[in-house]
Amino acid sequence: MGDAVDLITEHWGRERPDMDVSPMHIIGRITRLSRVLEQDLKRFFAGHGLEFWEFDVLATLRRSGGEQGLTAGALNRAAMVTSGAITNRIDRLAAKGLVERVPCPEDRRSIRVRLTTEGRELIDELLPLHIANEQRLLEALGAQDREELTALLRRLAEALGDTKLD
Repeated sequence: MGDAVDLITEHWGRERPDMDVSPMHIIGRITRLSRVLEQDLKRFFAGHGLEFWEFDVLATLRRSGGEQGLTAGALNRAAMVTSGAITNRIDRLAAKGLVERVPCPEDRRSIRVRLTTEGRELIDELLPLHIANEQRLLEALGAQDREELTALLRRLAEALGDTKLD
């Protein structure tokens, strides 16, 4: 049967038989799957009254912020967005009552962002549903396929320098 990338590379093979388009078999699929997965995740989170980025910020605070939360800078590095964007995101989540800004106990000039009780309850309720949704998205792959794909993607990520959260 084949997928969209097979059609694309077939077309290139017809139009430019002199070119080796084999990298497109991987890069094209990663790119297209990223879009498909992102669209599905956006729909999933919208069904729970959240934007995808809102879940990302809440999940980042839950897994790494502890009770004290994270500085806006640490949250910014984890989210890989501009400082203006993270400020806007914090403002919007604070307006929803899901996060709050608190003075940093070690440095009064710094502010930490932490989950409110409502934010913590929401992320704790949503995380198992999110994981089940991701399981659904991967159900076409067996356990061994998932392990192999994980190893290959990890190797590529490491080779391309994606080894830290910041």
